[in-house]
Amino acid sequence: MSDVFMNTYHRLPVTFVKGDGVWLTDTNGKKYLDFSSGIAVNCLGHAYPPLVKAISDQAAKINHTCNYFMSDTSMAFAEKLVAACAGAGMKKVFLANSGAEANEGACKLARKYSLVRHGEGRHTIVTLRGSFHGRTITTLSATGQDVLHKDFGPFTEGFVYVPGGDLNALDKALDPNTTAGLLLEAIQGEGGIRIQSQEYLAAAAKLCAERDILFMFDEIQCGLGRTGTFLACEGFGIKPDVVTLAKGLAAGIPAGAFLAGEKAADVLQIGDHGSTFGGNPIAAAAGLVVLETLAKPGFLKEISRKGEKILDILKSLKHPKISGIRGKGLMAGVDLSVEAWPILEAAVSRAQTGLLLLGAGKQTLRLLPPYTITDAELEQGLEILGSLL
Repeated sequence: MSDVFMNTYHRLPVTFVKGDGVWLTDTNGKKYLDFSSGIAVNCLGHAYPPLVKAISDQAAKINHTCNYFMSDTSMAFAEKLVAACAGAGMKKVFLANSGAEANEGACKLARKYSLVRHGEGRHTIVTLRGSFHGRTITTLSATGQDVLHKDFGPFTEGFVYVPGGDLNALDKALDPNTTAGLLLEAIQGEGGIRIQSQEYLAAAAKLCAERDILFMFDEIQCGLGRTGTFLACEGFGIKPDVVTLAKGLAAGIPAGAFLAGEKAADVLQIGDHGSTFGGNPIAAAAGLVVLETLAKPGFLKEISRKGEKILDILKSLKHPKISGIRGKGLMAGVDLSVEAWPILEAAVSRAQTGLLLLGAGKQTLRLLPPYTITDAELEQGLEILGSLL
C-alpha cells in the first residue's frame, strides 16, 4: 500500500488492475467476485462494452465545457433523465458532480422555496437517525449519525433528526413555522439496509403536503434501478417533491443530480447554484448508457427477481451467526452476531476466488452486486459467503 494517501480509509490489502463484468483482478492475477459495485456505483459491472464505447467516443469529441454553454450530450442526458423520473412527478433537473453536491443542492432548494413562500425563520431540514447524506459540512450536518460528527464541528445549523418509523416524533419535528424540508432515504444504505415502511412514507408525504414542507428522497444509493423500480420512491407509491441521485448515475464516472417536481421546479434562478463539473459531457455519455440499459424490456424485473433469489439463498443458509436478513432488489443487508469487518477481510484473503463485500455498521454485511450479475455468479458468491461464516 502506498503511504502518500491521507489515512482516511480502513483499506483491505488488495490492489486491482482490471475488471470484467462482476469480476475484478488484482496485481497478482487473483480474481474476485464483486458484490460491492464500488458502493452501488458500478451498477453495470466493470468494462461494460456499451459504456466503454460511449465514454471513449465522447472523450474524442468534447470532454468538458463550462456551464455558460450546453453540450448536445449533456442536454440529451438531462432530457432522458427527467423523462425517466416523470413517473415520480419530476419536471426539471440540476446536474451535479456527486451525491453530497446533490443533497446540498436539495437543501438549498428547500430553504429558498420556504423563504419565498413563507418568509424568514422557516429553514430547518428534518432527517432520520441512521441516515447518511454526505461528507461535506452541511451534508454531514444532515447525516443522522453522531459517530460521523466527532471532531468536525461547528456544523451548519438547522438540521433536526428523528427516529425512522416514529410518526409521532416526525409529526412534532415537522413544525410548519420552522421547517423547510424532510430529507430521507426510503432504504438506508450506510445505515444498514433499513427499509422504511410504505405506511410511514405515505404518512410523511401527507404531513409534508399539508404543511407545505418539501418532501425530499435521497436516492443516491437506493435509486436508479437498485431496488427493482427506476426510483425507489416508485416502489413505495410515493411522489416526492425532490429526488437526489448519484453513485450509479453514470456507472463509475462521477455524476450527481437533484430533480424537482411541479412545486419546486422553478425555485432556483440564475446565480442561485452551480457546479463546475456538473453536466460534464463524459459523465452524461455514461449516464445515457445507464438510462438506456435500465429502459430495456424486463431489465428492472430481472433486478427484482435476482434480489428475491439473494434473500432466498441467504435465508436457506440458516447460519447461527446470521441474526437478520432484509433487502429489496439488489440491495441486501445481513445482520451478524459477530463483527462484520473480519468477514470482509476473510472474503478478500481466500486462497482461491475472493469476494468483495461491504459493511454497514459494526455487525451488518451489505450486498450491492452489479445489475448485470448472472444467477451462477450470485450463487457462487453466496456459497463463498456461507463458507466464510
